[in-house]
Amino acid sequence: MTGTIFDFNGSKEAGWSQPEPISAASLELIPQQLRRIKLPEWPRASEPELVRHYTQLSQKNFGIDTGFYPLGSCTMKHNPRLNERIVQHPGIDRIHPLQPESQVQGLLAIYYEMQEMLAICSGMDAVTLQPVAGAQGEFTAIRCIQEYHREKGESHRDKVIVPDSAHGTNPASASMCGYQIIEIPSAHDGRIDLDALRSAVGDDTAAMMITNPSTLGVFEPEIAEATKIVHNAGGQMYYDGANFNAILGKTDPGRMGFDAVHYNLHKTFSQPHGGGGPGSGPIGVKEHLSKFLPAPIVGRREAMEDEVGVGDGHWYHWVTPERTIGKVQQWNGNAGAVVRSWAFYRRYGHELETMSEHAVLNANYLRHVMMNPDPNLQIHAMPVEGCPADVVKHEFTLSMSPLKEANGVTGKDVAKRLLDYGYMAPTLYFPQIVPECLMFEPTETESKEVLDKFAQDFHSILAEDPEIILSSPHTTPVGRVDEVWAARNLILRHNKPQDLS
Repeated sequence: MTGTIFDFNGSKEAGWSQPEPISAASLELIPQQLRRIKLPEWPRASEPELVRHYTQLSQKNFGIDTGFYPLGSCTMKHNPRLNERIVQHPGIDRIHPLQPESQVQGLLAIYYEMQEMLAICSGMDAVTLQPVAGAQGEFTAIRCIQEYHREKGESHRDKVIVPDSAHGTNPASASMCGYQIIEIPSAHDGRIDLDALRSAVGDDTAAMMITNPSTLGVFEPEIAEATKIVHNAGGQMYYDGANFNAILGKTDPGRMGFDAVHYNLHKTFSQPHGGGGPGSGPIGVKEHLSKFLPAPIVGRREAMEDEVGVGDGHWYHWVTPERTIGKVQQWNGNAGAVVRSWAFYRRYGHELETMSEHAVLNANYLRHVMMNPDPNLQIHAMPVEGCPADVVKHEFTLSMSPLKEANGVTGKDVAKRLLDYGYMAPTLYFPQIVPECLMFEPTETESKEVLDKFAQDFHSILAEDPEIILSSPHTTPVGRVDEVWAARNLILRHNKPQDLS
């Protein structure tokens, strides 16, 4: 097959036959403004030609299966294929969310066990698996906090405190709930400024949203004091669980004093993600917030004589919390993501602490070898000025500002050049408090050899002719695009390729 699949457009006798045009009688049921002016020019291709087309497209993509993917904060790590085998079991992937409880006891048992496991490892009392993204989990938790304050007659609490290093979804989620956002600056070392927090809290404080370790990969050793400050003002503490994979088995949000937390099953517990999903963002809450959780959650009781459960003597059933905020997702959570993560937990549950240890070890090792290159190379010596090395956890940031000042090469240029070396670029320009920021997270699933090779290639880029870096990437299917033009002139539908000869 040469050219593109669209080279076969309009062929009369080749490939798959198109269906007959819609009948005149059926056409009358379609509003005039929704009718096509002319028939679509679908490509006509044989099965092997179609397979080759999509295979070639897949070979143009980059993923964790094809190379090192150090995307900071997004935690792109290996996803065990055993999980895929389990989730494709007919008793899991061929059921409908509206089937009666008697027909889905196995899935409900998995849901219940996942709720219990997440509650235990986070120090929470109750969990819902309904949210299907981390940001949706944030929104759900803040809504529960909002209803908690309303029930107490404290609807005047309309402020949510967010550090300047927070994920951008934190202020967005709180704003969607109608809250005003109070941003507090970080201290000089990137950690929370307790004096700024004391100045920000008041009788109008509803909650504070923060992750620990922070988006800088830095652990907040004074987090207990921060929670005390917010609680003394009558507010609630929300834990963004994006970086939960750095603390499993070592500590938990409950011990830190948090009232609610969301988990990224698609990061901490290996559910694949990227390219828009699928994700899963369950939330856990302390007892005083549990009655506001979205409905339904899974409960368990002793099975009656006429009830056949999963063989453990229990019956699993849907439960509606007393003052539920309702639904935040049309069904009952992303079942496939929950089952994959449950399989990961069942296989590695006793090793989750080791997972966190290796994630932190890999990040600190890579940070060390990347930040100690040839003395002539331009790179910051610390991720954040004054930040002690012993608090850096599962990810780290580097500033390319010295390189930009020396020869005009920016963080974006370095990230694009890494594509030529066969790597996915790291997170770029986030968090915004680090100038010319590159953010790296090697995860626990990469070997020392991979990390050493990546650091070596990174150093090679820093020593290259700036013009090579500035014009990169050179080896990808698409070169450097005009990002400003693309943002201002969105093309959201496929157009037939034009003959440019």
